[in-house]
Amino acid sequence: MARASFGQATWLVAEREMKTLVTTKGFWIGFAFTIVALFALTVLPTVFGGDDPKVAAVGSAAQAVQGKALDVREVSTVEEAAGLVRSDDVEAAIVPDGAGIKVLALNDPPNDVIRQLVESPPVELLDPSAVTSAQRSVTVIVFGLVFLMFGMGGAAIAQSTVTEKQTRIVEILVSTVPVRALLAGKILGHTILTLGQVVVLALVAPIALRVADLGTLLGVVAPALGWFVPFLMFGFVLISSMWAVAGALVSRQEDLGSTMGLVMIAVMGPYFGVQFFYENPTVLKVMSFVPFTAGVAMPVRLFSQQAQAWEALLSLVVLAGTVVVMLLVASRLYTGSLLQTGARVKLSKAWAPAE
Repeated sequence: MARASFGQATWLVAEREMKTLVTTKGFWIGFAFTIVALFALTVLPTVFGGDDPKVAAVGSAAQAVQGKALDVREVSTVEEAAGLVRSDDVEAAIVPDGAGIKVLALNDPPNDVIRQLVESPPVELLDPSAVTSAQRSVTVIVFGLVFLMFGMGGAAIAQSTVTEKQTRIVEILVSTVPVRALLAGKILGHTILTLGQVVVLALVAPIALRVADLGTLLGVVAPALGWFVPFLMFGFVLISSMWAVAGALVSRQEDLGSTMGLVMIAVMGPYFGVQFFYENPTVLKVMSFVPFTAGVAMPVRLFSQQAQAWEALLSLVVLAGTVVVMLLVASRLYTGSLLQTGARVKLSKAWAPAE
């Protein structure tokens, strides 16, 4: 019987990986949890409250906030109050406005402050934004969690590789298909499954927004979501190649923890990085061009209307180029370590050309 071509072998491995994964309960439980979490995250910000909003009050305007659930800081001038707003020391400033008062805010109306006032005063936005801070916060959480969940899902590639080595099935597989086809098939199979899940989530997201009475946000979310899908897929392939190498370097499941540290950093870095710095435009801009964090940072910048389309395209090109390089590196390491059993294979030994 003729040996299968590289393309045929890759697809056979991909089919095997997909069939194996979709028959497990964990796959469907995890996907169901992701959908439930998506719906939950759209309403959580309105369920949980926080501390009293911090405001600055100028002169006679301080009388309007007496006895209110506000953390008041009295200042002497409107300029000083506006400076506190711009530096994010306070959420808003209440200043005199003729016979009444006016609220100064930075990006969006401070509804939690306005609700504390007897009458709704005029609101002047110093730097108007298309989305509110609460909407940005929810989007950052959703994008970050989706990337984190799918990135962690790539661990199945490492686990299946270790299982094949531990049971010696890999020796049979490589006698049938090329080692590189085995790697390509694993990544392809898991990427197809991930793409299918992402498409479902993209279709569910507008429904979740409407349920949370955020239908007007769709016009802003849709473009960012459209960019998020390709960024997520390239990012997943990047992470998947690292998971495959992590699995090939060891021969037992209990040893996998010794090789997955770097991959875990690559998976969790984008989530925590964007969570910590999404309100820092400079840091977020840098992160949007770093391949390992671009998958979350750039879509968040696009959602906040802080990035142009050309920036997204440039970031995507950099990410795609990094994926190609990483696949070539992973292919060599995977090939050099897959058939080596026993103790953990050192990277230098896996990289060395076979004689």
